[in-house]
Amino acid sequence: MNSAKKILLVEDDQDIATLLRLNLQDEGYQIVHEADGNQALIQLEKQSWDAVILDLMLPGVDGLEICRRIRQMTRYLPVIIISARTSETHRVLGLEMGADDYLPKPFSVLELIARVKALFRRQEAMGQNIRLESGLNSLSRPRYRTAVAGSAPAR
Repeated sequence: MNSAKKILLVEDDQDIATLLRLNLQDEGYQIVHEADGNQALIQLEKQSWDAVILDLMLPGVDGLEICRRIRQMTRYLPVIIISARTSETHRVLGLEMGADDYLPKPFSVLELIARVKALFRRQEAMGQNIRLESGLNSLSRPRYRTAVAGSAPAR
C-alpha cells in the first residue's frame, strides 16, 4: 500500500504540478506541492519525506542546489529530477549532484509513476541493509548494531 509514502513535489508550473499531484494521489501517495525553492527547503527541514520530485528551474533556490542540500542531509532520500533542461550535460550534472533519476520534459505521467514505484521497490529491497546515521552515532540493520565514532560496534 502506497498510502504511507509521502512525496514532496517541487514544480513551479502549476499545470504540471496539478497533473502530477492528482495522478500520484490516485496511486495512493501523499503529495505536498511547493512551487518555490525556498519553500521546498523549509518543507525538507520541517518534515520527513519518502521521495522528492524536483524541477530544476525554480524561483528562489534552484533545483540543483536543493538536490545538493538534500544530499548533505541524507544519502537515502530518493530524488527524481524533472526538467526542461534536456541536454546530456544537464542530465549528467543532475545525477552527479545526487539525483536518483532524471526525466526530461515533456514526459509521460505514466512513466514518472513507474519510475517512482521502481525507486520504492529498490528502496524496500535494500531496506534490509540500511544504515542510519546521526552525528557520531550509527545504527545498522539487519543486526541492529550501534556504534559511536571511534569505537567498535556493539554486538
